[in-house]
Amino acid sequence: MSISGAERLIPVPGVLNFRDAGGFPTASGGRVAEALLYRSASLHQLTDEGSRHLAELGLRTVIDLRSQIEREVWPDRELDANVQVLHLPTFPPRVPEQQARDERDAEAGAESLDGLYAYMAATAGPAIAASTRALARPGALPALVHCAVGKDRTGVTVATIQSALGVSDADVVADYHLSNSALGLDKGPVYYVDEHGEERRSSPIHPALLTGFLTRIRATYGDATGYLLAHGVTQTDLTTLRATLL
Repeated sequence: MSISGAERLIPVPGVLNFRDAGGFPTASGGRVAEALLYRSASLHQLTDEGSRHLAELGLRTVIDLRSQIEREVWPDRELDANVQVLHLPTFPPRVPEQQARDERDAEAGAESLDGLYAYMAATAGPAIAASTRALARPGALPALVHCAVGKDRTGVTVATIQSALGVSDADVVADYHLSNSALGLDKGPVYYVDEHGEERRSSPIHPALLTGFLTRIRATYGDATGYLLAHGVTQTDLTTLRATLL
């Protein structure tokens, strides 16, 4: 039995969409540990109170999935010196900026979102694998994975890891879909100004986006574990991560 949606959200002042990615049962009869893997939006508006809250969680690692320009425009607030911050961008660095923006622009509606998730299934494997390897390092946990708002890039990264841990698709998708209510997208699109100073529309996500992502990677790699192994995660990495998180 999984934790209900509202109970998964953790109020951290200055950070949107913050929640625990653990607590779910797995196919092996185990359970993903809580208070070890978190997910959220960026930390650039983190308040003093929020910073103290994160310190209480004992974070050791923060994985930032955003592009370099996003990090320059909206730098995360610095955390305790004991926290290692890793920049592991989801989108390939050699893709021309305009093309990358077109591919990832989830603000124009459902068709754009569909294209974004197909693009991530095809190109995000190395980045998701790098995040998985980072989480498997000794002393890496508790850890936080975040992008700009914590729904798309963070969504597929965390979903792939949860699936590789044996969490059911129903629970993986339910956790992913919680971003809508956490960001106010359950009431419709939200407008914002992007890192280039242009107004954008952040659209609600829907379960078919993530199930489509999972279907695509399974079609080629069999399952989430095969996807990670094909992109550089070792069996030792997975064994270590499972021993720590399950």
